[in-house]
Amino acid sequence: MHKDFFTYQAQTTKFAAGFEVEKAEGNYIYGTDGRRYLDFVAGVSANTLGHSHPKIVDAIKEQADKYLHVMVYGEYAQEKPIALCKLLAEATPEPLEVTYLVNSGAEAIDGSLKLAKRYTGREEIVSFKHSYHGNTHGALSVSGNENHKREFRPLLPMVNFIEFNNEEDFDKITEKTACVILETIQGAAGFLVPNEDYLIKLKRRCEEVGALLILDEIQPGFGRTGKLFSFEHFGIVPDILVMGKGMGGGVPVGAFMSSRKIMETLSHSPKLGHVTTFGGNSLIAAASYATLKEVLESGLMDEVEEKEKLFRELLVHPKIKNINGKGLMLAVNLGVPEYTLEVAKKCMENGLIVFWQLYRNEYLRISPPLTISKEEIRKGCEIILQILDNE
Repeated sequence: MHKDFFTYQAQTTKFAAGFEVEKAEGNYIYGTDGRRYLDFVAGVSANTLGHSHPKIVDAIKEQADKYLHVMVYGEYAQEKPIALCKLLAEATPEPLEVTYLVNSGAEAIDGSLKLAKRYTGREEIVSFKHSYHGNTHGALSVSGNENHKREFRPLLPMVNFIEFNNEEDFDKITEKTACVILETIQGAAGFLVPNEDYLIKLKRRCEEVGALLILDEIQPGFGRTGKLFSFEHFGIVPDILVMGKGMGGGVPVGAFMSSRKIMETLSHSPKLGHVTTFGGNSLIAAASYATLKEVLESGLMDEVEEKEKLFRELLVHPKIKNINGKGLMLAVNLGVPEYTLEVAKKCMENGLIVFWQLYRNEYLRISPPLTISKEEIRKGCEIILQILDNE
């Protein structure tokens, strides 16, 4: 399997692990080597409830027995997509009320940009330096790392970038701006959290000039920060909310959400303002509905703050410079990218899965399932600290 992986499957780096997976269950991934590995990454924030959660698996099996794909998005009324969208509307504040289901977070970003342009009639987009929104041409266009974009230009025109947490840049948001798009917590840049009142002031500026505020909650969404969406910590509601990753509990899905008034503009002039064949697929919606229902009803979000506190209490070491982030999305700064990658490798050898941040490789990524126990947190942190002592 290892040989065939590198022979037949396209690679995204020159140093893929090629780890051979046998099965995954709970907070562990089991290798074909007969070992189990504690998962502190959760598929890069995708496995909100751990691996093979029985309620998600049962929901998928139940739906598979009924039907799979029946029609392109938006034509037929199907039980699980409707239930998911209704529950999202009930769980989010006004004016968020209508959800467009798609296949990934990146597609949701593209759809949200189209929606903002269509609604405002404007063309300019304001995004943020060091941001990451995905790898489709649209999502890449509004991502803020030139090293990742250079080889794929030309990208979308009329995209301007400002500094995260810098209020002096607000004057670059004008009456020409269709939307401002940002990650509520910057992910690839090292889990950077907005300053107090920053998002409130940013939303106010958008309202002053008639621009829409799009919040990318693809990583923190579905409970990772102790709220269903992290914007709930900061006293605002976006005009358009983007989600993905953890909303599926392990299956590929994305969505963007807004008021009915805004969203209905995609249905006319032209019709099919956004269209997708497999968006809203009932099998995927069944898994996502089961995930959302469990996150809302299980009490797991209530434990996030205490689990974050435990991580911060345990991960104290001279080689740890600082820890960014909020809830169960933490970035541990080890100072040097090469050293961080070596630590991640040693963790794997010792039965712990950690990862690195896309733009800032000096940060060790910790984003375990919400189901992680305190005992497992202590076990994983002990492995990290032992490796820091020895490397």
